[in-house]
Amino acid sequence: MKNFSTNRKIAAPVTSVLFGLAVLSAVSCNKDLMTRSPSGLSPQTPEIALSLGQTARMLTELPLGIEQVREVQEAVAASVANGYDEEYPFRNLLEAPGTGVGDAELQSRFPELRSRASGRSEEAGLLRNLLSYALSTRSENPAASRNVHQELVESGFQIYWPYFEEWDGKTLPVITFHPENGSESNVGYLRVPQPDGSWKIEEMTVDEELAMQRPVWVVNRNEDAGGMTPQLFAKLAASLPQSEFGPVSRAGSGELRTLTLKEFRASRNYDSWFAGASEFYVKCGSVENFTASTEEDLLRYHPSITDFMIVVRRKQVNHTIPFNAVLVSEWTSQLQDSAFLILEDDGGTRTSWKCSANVRIKSKVYGFDVELPFRSHDDIVWRGRLSNRYFEKYNNLMGHYGDVSITFRIASI
Repeated sequence: MKNFSTNRKIAAPVTSVLFGLAVLSAVSCNKDLMTRSPSGLSPQTPEIALSLGQTARMLTELPLGIEQVREVQEAVAASVANGYDEEYPFRNLLEAPGTGVGDAELQSRFPELRSRASGRSEEAGLLRNLLSYALSTRSENPAASRNVHQELVESGFQIYWPYFEEWDGKTLPVITFHPENGSESNVGYLRVPQPDGSWKIEEMTVDEELAMQRPVWVVNRNEDAGGMTPQLFAKLAASLPQSEFGPVSRAGSGELRTLTLKEFRASRNYDSWFAGASEFYVKCGSVENFTASTEEDLLRYHPSITDFMIVVRRKQVNHTIPFNAVLVSEWTSQLQDSAFLILEDDGGTRTSWKCSANVRIKSKVYGFDVELPFRSHDDIVWRGRLSNRYFEKYNNLMGHYGDVSITFRIASI
């Protein structure tokens, strides 16, 4: 970066904003979209008595039929369509059968989807009915059955079905669970009908290769429902009147451009296959529509953080995924660079990376302090500052950032 005569730091409060999509690049985000969880799942769940293994065994004991398996496939497909992993949370299964992660948010925005989902719930509740019946017969105490039901709802457990698109429509699944010990294989259970009408539960070793060959359900923990994906945000934004976004703002001087993350590619998986997809959080700190002409004008501006989640399913590794997610909707010629952080979510305690977004007023450069949040166990894939000149030089060209590759696009509005 060119050395200017002055380089000062300006401390300012950070305003969090969500991303938009390229088609919505000129609009600001609706706060209600930013604060609501797309699945209804709490980020933190209470300790429960049920284990992943017990839940898998309980599922195995159910007399599953093709209709129940189809329900799970359709719910998993709905989660994927909303940008999430191949998953069907037990909260959805028990409280809103047949819905995927993100569907609750869509139904709250679109009344026609809500009424349609109500009718579908009646048809899709076959697995819930089986499970509820099984819970009621496990104990003579109705209160105990209700407690187990509620524990499942609040557990954060889910059915993960990798490679669900390959189901032949007739083969029943092997059911296993995430061992949570780093192992790539585990015991699985298959309920097999006998000639006399009874059932026998067979045990087998389950690994990812088997999951590629036949349907396998993995009981694991949901890790992505609290994040907002580009796919879900695009659907939610379509429900808002243009007036809620406000008029398109224009820079006072100079060209106004939009920076988007056009394409994303991950080169490896970060977790055991039992855990499912890799969840990448993309965070960008900048100053939107900066047109200050004096130092006094600096007080009118605050840095903003664009923060969204990209879910890369295991079959998508080493494949380029199009997104067109907006990082900076109003980039002026005075914005010198932005802070950029990519991490893979692994939990832990909250911390942050302190950095700055630089702006120029005449011959002087000023830095706005920005803190990009992450958690202590997260894998930091890449972090650094990317300049205006960098984006111009590598516009529409894929570059490598640690274990991921990204194509940025910067274009005039």
